[in-house]
Amino acid sequence: MSSELKGRVMLVDGMALLFRAFYATSYGGYIRKTKAGLPTNAVYGFLQYFFDAVSTFEPSHVVCCWDMGKGTFRTEKYDGYKSNRIEAPLELIPQFDLVKEVVAELGVPNIGLAGYEADDCIGTLSACFSEESEVYILTGDHDMLQLVSDRVKVVIMKKGRSNYKVYDPAELMAEKGLTPPQVIDLKGFMGDTSDNYPGVKGIGEKTALKLLTEYGTVEGVIENLHALPKGVRAKIEADLDMLHLSRELAEIRRDVPVVCTLTECLWELQRENAARKFQELEFGSLLHLLGSVPDERGIVQIELGELG
Repeated sequence: MSSELKGRVMLVDGMALLFRAFYATSYGGYIRKTKAGLPTNAVYGFLQYFFDAVSTFEPSHVVCCWDMGKGTFRTEKYDGYKSNRIEAPLELIPQFDLVKEVVAELGVPNIGLAGYEADDCIGTLSACFSEESEVYILTGDHDMLQLVSDRVKVVIMKKGRSNYKVYDPAELMAEKGLTPPQVIDLKGFMGDTSDNYPGVKGIGEKTALKLLTEYGTVEGVIENLHALPKGVRAKIEADLDMLHLSRELAEIRRDVPVVCTLTECLWELQRENAARKFQELEFGSLLHLLGSVPDERGIVQIELGELG
């Protein structure tokens, strides 16, 4: 890595952390709430995941990216896009705004833009920041693997806390046999059931991987249709339009009009503001995450302990 790089930027997929935290803490039926009845379990868990990642990867800069409503350019292209998603649980809904308030009190910028997904904001900022910094993308979404480069690592959160898989181009090739652009082409062929677009009917991951290993790209496969087994060729020819559309839907944009400078996202934990917000939300058991917190009597030393 070049010694000229300016720090390490961690781009946080806020929705991925928030949903993961909600379901990890609510599966037993108990939802953490304030005395006034405000659900806070997802925000509480989000903070645990967030600080664990900060401790593990030691970024110098941090940004949190968010989805901003359901309607995006993808739903305009294909009205079935994500139409299979169930509504968010009622207890989670008030926590969407609450978590952004908490993130802001930590001193971290919240980035999102109507008409685009958090993925697109992350893609754009990773392209921007990687020109002069090392970038780590924290997510649970394997679609983000298309953003991997020599300066961009994708950190996939696995089951349990402090359990990460870090992908660079070499690891992506070693584990999945793919280059970053081929991640997009793979989705073009096989679609994505969670995002509800079909790809080419009858072509699954195994066939798609074989095609890309042999011909490199969607274009390479199309140019060599004549050489494919008759059944595979017929499936692709019957679904050419959907192949191209699925690939468009899968591709994360890197040209979204969002701006965030290195100066704006310098990681300087606002301990006093964060402590006040934690107290307001009855998160006393998380105060240890903030280290030493100033109060009216001076400095209160709070030992950094294990995450609960």
